[in-house]
Amino acid sequence: MSIYLILKFLHVLLAIIAIGFNASYPVWFRRAQREPEHALYALRGIKTLDDRFANPAYALLAVLGVAMALIAGIPFSTFWIAAALVLYVVLLVGGLVVYSPILKRQIAALETAGPTSPEYTQLSQRGTVVGILLAVDVVIIVFLMVVKPTL
Repeated sequence: MSIYLILKFLHVLLAIIAIGFNASYPVWFRRAQREPEHALYALRGIKTLDDRFANPAYALLAVLGVAMALIAGIPFSTFWIAAALVLYVVLLVGGLVVYSPILKRQIAALETAGPTSPEYTQLSQRGTVVGILLAVDVVIIVFLMVVKPTL
């Protein structure tokens, strides 16, 4: 068994973890909407999953992806790798600079003003839009990694 195959296995496993946790967030958000008395617990759960599992998995995905490209001798200028790296940067910036702060502010607004406050509602809507955009970004990255299209 080669080091490349081990890295590939870990890469796929981390993708399952990161995307799997992210895919659960709409369920958590829906529960928070339906049961406002548990909304704080749900949002804190999402924050924990994001900070401790999904985001570290995404970071390690990049490291393993770069290592596999280097081992396999695939140039970073290869279309599917270059496009995925650009989208990964968008994901990284969108997640760390936009989504995480929105979620943090949403939790704070819920704690201070409650689930019916305009601030909480606005942050919830904004988080949903950003979350959908980031999910589309991730799906495109997965497509590129699996299909490996060329131009």
